[in-house]
Amino acid sequence: MYRKIGAGLAALTVSVLLATTSAYADFWSDASKDLQGVTIHGISESTPPSNYVKNVLGPAFTKATGIKVEFEATSWDQMYDKAIKDMEAKTGVYDFVYIEQDIIYSYLARNFLVDITKTLADKPALKAPDYDPAKFTTFANYFKDEKGDLYGVPMEAFIKIYLYRKDLFDDPAVKEAYKKKTGKDLAPAKTHEDYKAIADFFTEWGKDKGEELWGSTVQANTGHPASWYEFFESVAPTFGVYNWGIDASKNYAATVANGGSMNSPEAKKALEYWLSLLPDAPPESTASTWDEVAATFAAGRAAQGLVYGENAAWIATDAAKSKVVGKVGVALPPTSPGVIEAAEAGKGYIGYYDGGAFGISYASKNKEAALLFLQYIAQESVQADWAVAGSRITHTATYDDPKVKAQDEKTNGYYSLMKKDGKLFAGAPPYPFHAQVREATASIFYKAITGDLSASDALDQMAATTEAELKKLGYRK
Repeated sequence: MYRKIGAGLAALTVSVLLATTSAYADFWSDASKDLQGVTIHGISESTPPSNYVKNVLGPAFTKATGIKVEFEATSWDQMYDKAIKDMEAKTGVYDFVYIEQDIIYSYLARNFLVDITKTLADKPALKAPDYDPAKFTTFANYFKDEKGDLYGVPMEAFIKIYLYRKDLFDDPAVKEAYKKKTGKDLAPAKTHEDYKAIADFFTEWGKDKGEELWGSTVQANTGHPASWYEFFESVAPTFGVYNWGIDASKNYAATVANGGSMNSPEAKKALEYWLSLLPDAPPESTASTWDEVAATFAAGRAAQGLVYGENAAWIATDAAKSKVVGKVGVALPPTSPGVIEAAEAGKGYIGYYDGGAFGISYASKNKEAALLFLQYIAQESVQADWAVAGSRITHTATYDDPKVKAQDEKTNGYYSLMKKDGKLFAGAPPYPFHAQVREATASIFYKAITGDLSASDALDQMAATTEAELKKLGYRK
């Protein structure tokens, strides 16, 4: 159910070509004069922003430079598997790869990526006039090393937000029924207790009306890490549990006994709450990743849910893909007391600031051509159409573009919310052992979803397993 770039593609391509080739035509042709006929290969997950690169920006770059772009947009699993195996083997199949925010630290630790800052300094003739890292939002900081050198050009950035069915929340009959049942006015939930009450209400409402409607989405796949991510990156922080409950300052402790919080009372309350939403979620939820959650909401099967922002635009505006066009509201996720205040003070966060960048593989045989492409897509002039198509913002000026402002109205303020409150969200912690901890604990987490383990027992086991894994990897001394 990802947004496909279809109608209007030709017009968008022409617009991009006119915007990017006229002002700097001499640079692109001059810089690529010795690279004519070269083909660069890239890989990414098949998302709205990536499909825009494949269908619009790639062809525009080829037109400007003569360098062909072959871009593979595939599943999340395949993207990682193919890119990592290629870089490990140094085969150079891919010249540029998608780097999700949470994996960058592992890639840097393994020297997988080219230092973009240093390369441009060493080869100034390849520096595009309109390439200026200062134009990026602060999200770009996630792709820098300790020296401040950039290893990835941000291509998407978005927050995981609370979407709700505005048409249902504003319906007088629904509001009256909710008031009668709960004694409260129906409004987007600010607390977990209110979110659960709303979820219970709409599940019962759908059942009573004979409608395919449930109270909440839940990203609870029992065999895919999407569920693990929903809990640790989107739900646990709203209860005040940060960085997966691992405290790097305390010898990477995860257990409460050693100073961590992975199995803390707050974490257990968070998992119990999240699991309690399963009866209020559509039956596909235990097979849902981020893709299926977006599809579920777009199909009108849930009254509310946490949805990755990259899907916000097409869910709210694309009638060919969504049944809830014009009916979508956006809000901050519900939180426990004090969590919002902690985030505002810079001492925590309320959810996941997701996104990624394109980096150049150190095994690439076409590094110069790839470097030109990354600068091409970093131009300020291509950002607005890309933001409208894929709900992503990587340049500060993009928020004020008339096209983005118009789309903001259609999405009931998604872009405004990200601009105003994006600072309350955070990316994954800077752990080079990211994948190892996830894989070591995911199977235990799935047992909590299936009911084979209680929330308490699952987190106790996960915290102990995390510490054992980190000791094996040499992080816990």
